[in-house]
Amino acid sequence: MQNALLGKRILATQANEFMGPAFCEVFTEQGADVVKSCEELSTAAAVEQVVSSAGPIDVLVANLSILAPSTPSSDVGEEEWQSVFAALVDPLPRLIKAVVPLFARRGGGKILVIGSASALRGMKRASTYSAARGAQLAYVQAVGVELAPQNIQVNAIAQNLVDNPTHFPATVQANPKFQERLAREVPLGRLVMAREDALFAAYLCSEAANCFVGQVFPVSGGWATK
Repeated sequence: MQNALLGKRILATQANEFMGPAFCEVFTEQGADVVKSCEELSTAAAVEQVVSSAGPIDVLVANLSILAPSTPSSDVGEEEWQSVFAALVDPLPRLIKAVVPLFARRGGGKILVIGSASALRGMKRASTYSAARGAQLAYVQAVGVELAPQNIQVNAIAQNLVDNPTHFPATVQANPKFQERLAREVPLGRLVMAREDALFAAYLCSEAANCFVGQVFPVSGGWATK
């Protein structure tokens, strides 16, 4: 799959967080011209500015991340609920509204949302985060089938237990209890490497993946399908 993205211009949001650094590195290796955005996406105007500043693009990678709250469901307050959805869900329709007209004029494009497998398998003390990640995936499925006739493919990676500095920093990985959890819950027996995830993302951004529409791909070392 060498140079699978040759000639592609990719806009990656939150490029300095979550999967951003690993993805941008691999996309560049695969021949893409990567536009790295670290700007806030909290308003429609901010999103319009990010997309406008990027110039012509072939692919949008919506890498959206926050530290997941661990509040018991009965204690979740309005502020937590609204802030998590504001960070993970609200930017998506803004991004779609900004990039779809550009893609339509160019004859097509791709949108890849980097989501979480917490939407696919229940997790204790993760109700707010899981609900927001679930909303992301439902949105991808709906928009994916809607935009497919315009040659715009919208898909998502639903990941968990992938090596990244946001959720699994070195201090977490060094904890013996975490290693016990990996052995107990993950059929793979280890974290998915960031590069493994990034190479799969590169494939989904390439012309080889034109057949995928509104699909959600779990990447979790078997955790989501165990």
